[in-house]
Amino acid sequence: MKQIKTITSKPSLIMSAPLLAGVLLPCVLAFAPLVEACAQTVNKLSKEKTTFQTAGPWKPVTDIRSDLVMVYGMSDNFAQRLTSWRNRGYHAHYMTGIAWGEYQDYFTGKWDGVWHLDEGQKTMRGDTIWHGHLIPYIVPTYNYLSYFKIRNIKPVIDQGVDAIFLEEPEFWARAGYSEAFKREWQQYYGFPWKPQHESAENTYLSNKLKYHLYYRALDESFRYAKAYGKTKGMDVKCYVPTHSLLNYSQWQIVSPEASLASMESCDGYIAQVWTGTSREPNYFNGVAKERVFETAYLEYGCMESMTRPTHRKMFFLTDPIEDRAKDWSDYKRNYQATFTAELMWPAIDNFEVMPWPDRIYEGLYNESAASKRKIHIPRFYSTQMQVMINALNDVPASDNRVSGSQGISVAMCNSLMFQRSPQPVEGYDDPQLSNFYGEALSLVKRGVPVSILHLENTAYTDTWKDVRVLLLSYSNMKPMDEAQNRNIAQWVGQGGVLIYSGRDNDPFQNVREWWNTGGKSYKAPSEHLFELMGIPRNAAQGRYQVGHGAVYVIREDPKEFVLTQGADKQLLNTVRRAYEDDAKAGKLELKNSFYLERGNYVLASVVDEYAVSDKPLILKGQFIDLYTSTLPVVTKKTIRPGEQAFLFDLSRIKDKNRPQVLAAASRQYDEHATSNSYSFVSKSPKNTTNVMRILLPKAPAKVLINADKSSYKWDKRSKTLLVGFENNPEGVEVNINW
Repeated sequence: MKQIKTITSKPSLIMSAPLLAGVLLPCVLAFAPLVEACAQTVNKLSKEKTTFQTAGPWKPVTDIRSDLVMVYGMSDNFAQRLTSWRNRGYHAHYMTGIAWGEYQDYFTGKWDGVWHLDEGQKTMRGDTIWHGHLIPYIVPTYNYLSYFKIRNIKPVIDQGVDAIFLEEPEFWARAGYSEAFKREWQQYYGFPWKPQHESAENTYLSNKLKYHLYYRALDESFRYAKAYGKTKGMDVKCYVPTHSLLNYSQWQIVSPEASLASMESCDGYIAQVWTGTSREPNYFNGVAKERVFETAYLEYGCMESMTRPTHRKMFFLTDPIEDRAKDWSDYKRNYQATFTAELMWPAIDNFEVMPWPDRIYEGLYNESAASKRKIHIPRFYSTQMQVMINALNDVPASDNRVSGSQGISVAMCNSLMFQRSPQPVEGYDDPQLSNFYGEALSLVKRGVPVSILHLENTAYTDTWKDVRVLLLSYSNMKPMDEAQNRNIAQWVGQGGVLIYSGRDNDPFQNVREWWNTGGKSYKAPSEHLFELMGIPRNAAQGRYQVGHGAVYVIREDPKEFVLTQGADKQLLNTVRRAYEDDAKAGKLELKNSFYLERGNYVLASVVDEYAVSDKPLILKGQFIDLYTSTLPVVTKKTIRPGEQAFLFDLSRIKDKNRPQVLAAASRQYDEHATSNSYSFVSKSPKNTTNVMRILLPKAPAKVLINADKSSYKWDKRSKTLLVGFENNPEGVEVNINW
């Protein structure tokens, strides 16, 4: 995730509430309340599931108490920064950019005596695309990779770091004009470079090469890291923090994305999704606007899809602020939207809880939309944020599903990026990636929890698990090899239902690719797919039986469903028929809400724009409201259109007789319980306010904070204690007696 230069860091830490059995040693009160049954102390983190990135050393104001820290960037003081976090009990990893970074010694000739500014990414005007002073976005040549491995990987492993994160392998679509890129073109294609702005084919080929170069760069770097690590007796893990395919396609950036999930040397990803990516406007019902929750839901979905069948590790990122300067109320509202969206994918339970804590806790931003006064993060927001990130230490993976009709997927492919160009391509227009959102948003806006299916993963059996209906279009992407079509055709023949939308008349249908070379002469890749399924190459609109499955052909590009008001009725009717009649998956449920239970946690979001309903979602029970900094216990929660909720469900606690922290703006250590007492040490960043709600078997008689009596509130109905105090990363001792 891009940093605005120098250091940047984000809000304070939180220890998650439910000290769940299995995370905390259970204290069994065999003869309670008369006899002390146990007094067990726990002083260990849960499994390593949470992390954050920082370019700075340990500081009391940024010690957020995640399981891991990713120390960012190679520098002369890297060892000191690394040690400062290790001394505070952190397992430290390493992160740096592979497409940009503080690599001036390479570009200015200090590395090998040769200037390499010709290896920067350049536009058609010859301008270098800069990330900072003498920091160009890079064409990753073999020479650069040799430098990168020795300068940025070897010394890190020498310091004992066993996990490396190479972020944002980015090649801009508007680039492709440098001499270095021209040389790579000749070597890759075997014919001279062609300016991408001159034709659709040149655009496609140029972006395909950019994709290849960063795939190669990561593979070379990771293979080196693993091989060098072995010489040290280390098993080095390698990850790629990257934006979603959706975002890169919208921002016109090319990156390897889904292909990395099958790269032997790659162990996983961080899904860099946050307000800054998810607020990118898109079209629905004829209107272009920000739709942060819906976009974030689809962004996380396309990241989850990359690793679902390959079983690589995936961390989900959220950011309590963003790169663009906004106000604190804007940050809070949209953070809640993206946070809820990430947790709607219950198979993922590893999180980067924030990037750049320094800029979150120490940065100055507008107080509100109406006020230009710059202030540090408000206490109520840092408290709420720390409650949220602390909960991520406890939120479990779950087999539960988001409410609504399951089994509908929308197809994606890396080639979404290949058709993006800053220069208009004659005969092609896809405003705000509407050929994707035309299929996906039409369903998400009606409460259908669609999943994403990557064509790159179609060879894996698990890719097709639970997929009943697949929405596919080759209007804004193309299958990257014929095997992808064969896999789709096989799935349909075995009982799957395919809805194919597209006019197949865009100029990218004619690029020099596998479907029209090597003895093949298809006018479009869909002709190859249709032929495999035994239907006419240029199949007209309608339904076709294919083996045990069926194909619906809609001769409209998906963008037509959303660029005009009310234009998605045909798609919805087709989905309903395919789902109910052909897939026999039950009644297609249309609603305006998303709801999920994960362990003790309840998540909900209600979409706006009233495609189905303008009614709020009302939840009844006994909950702690985790999106309110005072942690109130509520018996009814009303979620209105455009709002989200994150609740701790008190009814789901397994052992209600065991004292435990349920929610807190800190992380707890050294917990000790007896038949009439409960104690622990609370840690969280300095200059933040803690609030915690604690389950007790009886009303407290005395609450001590650092041995001093403290005020508190007791909720008799929920049997929970509410207490607050100033945080301290060195630890605050809490002792409760009843």
